[in-house]
Amino acid sequence: MVEQVYRFPFDAMASRCEIRLAAVDGRAAEELAQAAIAEVRRIERTYSRYRTDSIVGRINAAAGRHRVACDAETFQLLAYADHLYRASDGLFDITSGVLRRAWDFRRPRVPAPDELTPLLALVDWPAVRREDGAIFLPRAGMEIDFGGFGKEYAADRACALLLQGGARHGYVNLGGDMRFAGPQPDGRPWSIGIQDPRQPDGIVASIAVSQGALATSGDYERFFDIDGTRYCHVLNPRTGMPVSHWRSVSVLAPLAVLGGSVSTIAMLKEADGLAFLAASGLAYFAIDGAGQTHHHSISGDYAS
Repeated sequence: MVEQVYRFPFDAMASRCEIRLAAVDGRAAEELAQAAIAEVRRIERTYSRYRTDSIVGRINAAAGRHRVACDAETFQLLAYADHLYRASDGLFDITSGVLRRAWDFRRPRVPAPDELTPLLALVDWPAVRREDGAIFLPRAGMEIDFGGFGKEYAADRACALLLQGGARHGYVNLGGDMRFAGPQPDGRPWSIGIQDPRQPDGIVASIAVSQGALATSGDYERFFDIDGTRYCHVLNPRTGMPVSHWRSVSVLAPLAVLGGSVSTIAMLKEADGLAFLAASGLAYFAIDGAGQTHHHSISGDYAS
């Protein structure tokens, strides 16, 4: 029986998403894909900061007032957030989402220092208390936000369901954060294009991927330009200002959540990001602010 590749596009997490799956039976492929899509939507529903009924919404609403009990999955994500804080020397801080109150990337305006100062006082992951299965944000107005790795976590969970269901060829793509279930049906790797950060329809490189994950962080997702300066949504939690050293950083890793975390930390580390990428031992493709490319390949080659 010849396997065909089926496409299942959908929208989730404010992104255009897609599952590609090879199967001999289109109906079975759709059933498997729909289960994976349902898992993505469950994670979005559970951890969205925009929903008052999500666990994140309830934790944020209780800031400065009382503790909120968490289930094992949420506690595991909080533990991972703590690991990222330490691995990034405090630059990856899930309490920094409050800075979005000063930044609106739908209109070109740089907030004044007196707007950022009170928000920066609320960015303080070490002050968050996690004990006895509960979390407490000690100051009113504090927030947590899993947006820094939520899509990647969802991609990994969705792909795990595909693999459990017997999928061996395909991938999950959540707005450019990808996790692969296996190569194309004939054994060839998938050829994945790396977006040009300055040309929305342009490709600056392609990479052959069969297993693992590919995740990208960049200054082109939400941004505005003023007088030739780009202000992007990746914000330094110490200054409240956007990073500017890198246009994009793409990382190959065994898990999407790892690749996305490494790429985001590299963006946050700015000029020190290249040393961080090298120390990670992962393959990467990065474009700096001048448009120069930097890459290291472990398996497969980047081709311009």
